[in-house]
Amino acid sequence: MAVIAATGGEPAALAAKAASSTIPIVFVISGDPLKAGLVASFNRPGGNVTGITLLTSAIEAKRLGLLRELVPNATSIGMLVNPNYPTSEVQVNDAHEASRTLGRLIHVVTASAERDFDASFATMVQFQVGAVVIGNDPFFTAHRDQLVTLAERYSIPAIYSQREFPDVGGLLSYGTHIPDLYRQVGVYSGKILNGERPSDLPVMQPTKFELVINAKTAKVLGLTVPPTLLALADEVIE
Repeated sequence: MAVIAATGGEPAALAAKAASSTIPIVFVISGDPLKAGLVASFNRPGGNVTGITLLTSAIEAKRLGLLRELVPNATSIGMLVNPNYPTSEVQVNDAHEASRTLGRLIHVVTASAERDFDASFATMVQFQVGAVVIGNDPFFTAHRDQLVTLAERYSIPAIYSQREFPDVGGLLSYGTHIPDLYRQVGVYSGKILNGERPSDLPVMQPTKFELVINAKTAKVLGLTVPPTLLALADEVIE
């Protein structure tokens, strides 16, 4: 085996690293590779491991900014996170920092099991939030139909991390362009196969993001999507 592509997040990357200290490994994780013990630094990873982290402090600010543009009267924003997900604390901290700049109040609500969703949305209704940010979490993506249904039931405009949500009726999503992410995995794997060392390949962060808007859902919620957002969108679902 010439290269291991560990694309299943931190568990896969750590398992690959534990399995071999010599076979080159290219990972995709959502958190900090330094804190996870995968690399020595971003610029000079060291050892036999490098890859891509989805961790970026700007993304929560962007999501909140998009919500502000689409729902300008929503001064109180809910944020749903899974406390068991490795980057949930970072996401919350970034959202709080961005909310102060944007003049918005964030109410954080948690859900770590499917049975928690109804209570989480009921809590956000009690907080009288005008919109909600659904945290980036594979668990949430796996239950996207239920989350989109709850947002529709309570008439809460919601922004999500992946396009799979607007595809099933979610209002809008902003997040990493997944095909480009795996293209980068292929690029690094190719460089290693051509003789470059993982220790010399800096850990990358996403450079391409996509905005998807479901115009049908916006209409149901009584929202008018500003032309500026429509122009920015990579796809508008009519």
